[in-house]
Order: sequence, then structure tokens, then C-alpha cells
Amino acid sequence: MPDFQNLHYETKNKIAYITIDRPKVLNALSMSVMGELCLAFTAANNDPEVRVVILTGAGEKAFVAGADINELAQLSPVAAKEFTHRGQAVLDVIENLSKPVIACINGFALGGGCELALACTMRLASENAKLGQPEVKLGLIPGYGGTQRLSRLVGKGMAQQLVLTGEMISAAEALRIGLVNEVVPAAELIPRAEAIAAKIIANAPLAVQYAMEAVNHGLDMTLAEGLYLEATLFAVCCSTEDKNEGTRAFLEKRAADFKGK
Repeated sequence: MPDFQNLHYETKNKIAYITIDRPKVLNALSMSVMGELCLAFTAANNDPEVRVVILTGAGEKAFVAGADINELAQLSPVAAKEFTHRGQAVLDVIENLSKPVIACINGFALGGGCELALACTMRLASENAKLGQPEVKLGLIPGYGGTQRLSRLVGKGMAQQLVLTGEMISAAEALRIGLVNEVVPAAELIPRAEAIAAKIIANAPLAVQYAMEAVNHGLDMTLAEGLYLEATLFAVCCSTEDKNEGTRAFLEKRAADFKGK
């Protein structure tokens, strides 16, 4: 495991906990942070003992308050293009991880922080969370997928409103428009994520992976193409030992013992 300078990584009970730890700058996303996130998520993906990842920010104020403005201010057009491609690639790793990623939004999730949460499999927010894409206030647009993932999640009209006004919204409003899955008191944020993780961990690992692939890739397909993908992955599930164990355990009225094979 690399010696991380900007985040903490630990595993427990088949969960990998990744915590961005730059509370003095509200966990802002510098390029070094993005590089470490890529390493941490790759490590979680390659660890056969890890079944779910929980991502959050250190401190009580912010999940991630945005990109590092000092870095943004120095970007030339050529460097900016590389900057966005590198950031998008990291978020693609997160979105297409073979294991679910639960974002625990414990405060500000703005700009790149909101985009980071959008790349996760699901989003839980504390009651004090604030979310938004304020890039237009800096003369910029979202560059880590905000113009694309946000509209797919909340719809074109609402995404346009958030991106064009740059306004922050409350956790309650984020829940209303479908930007987050649940809102809970701050003290219950990680425990609630762990409870969801436990339910996922009890299921067949390969089925969980294939279900995520069907949803993620199906969004970019026509309905007919998506249904074909679903049927194909359903058939692949039927070739696994886990499918045999799951159906047998159901018929024998006992808990399944899945092996991820």
C-alpha cells in the first residue's frame, strides 16, 4: 500500500474506507489528491477481501469543497485540457469499479467534490451537507464530468439550473431532486453506509458486479441494447458457482455461502 499524504486508507469487515484528509483546505482536490485517489481505489479493486468502498472527507465541514483554486488559476489552455482528462480518468475508475462505492457527504460537496460524489455508486448526505457546481462563478464550467453525470442523475432541466446558477443546495433539496439517496444526521452517516454495505456484502459478489455493469453501461445504450446486455450478463451469472449455491440455499431454506466464483 502506498504511503498516502492526502488521504487515509483502511479496511475492516470487507469494507475499504477512503478518507480525503486535507481539512485545512476543506479537502480540496489537488492533482496529488487525485493521483492518490486513483491508487487507493485501484488497491481496493484488487483486494479480494474488499467488497464495498466508503468514501468521505476528514473533519466536520466538508466532503470535498472543490478543486484546488491555486492550481486552477495557473492553468494554460493546453494544461487545462490535460487537467480535465486526468481528473475524468480517475472518476471513471471510481464509477466503473467492480465494487460498489458509497459516498458519505459530510459537509460541502462543491465543484469537483460534487463531481466526485456523482461518480460513486450511491450518495448519502448528512443533514448539514451542501452540494453544487459553482464553476461558472470562476469563469469555468465543470470539468470532471459534472455536465454529463449530473443531467443523467437529476434530469436536464435541473442540471442546467444547478450548473448555470452555480447555487448551492441543501441536503434536503438534493434528496428531493434525486442527487443523493438518503439524508441522515451527521453521527449516523458512516453507520448508515456500513449498514448498506453489510446488505451488499451478504449478496453474491459476481452478481453485484454484473448488476452494476448492466446499469452503468445500459445508460449509454438504447433500451433494446440494454436489454440484450442484461440478458447476456444474466446468462453469465448462470455459469457461476454462486448461482448454484444461491438457488440451492434458497430451496434448502438456509443462508447462502457465496465464494465469488
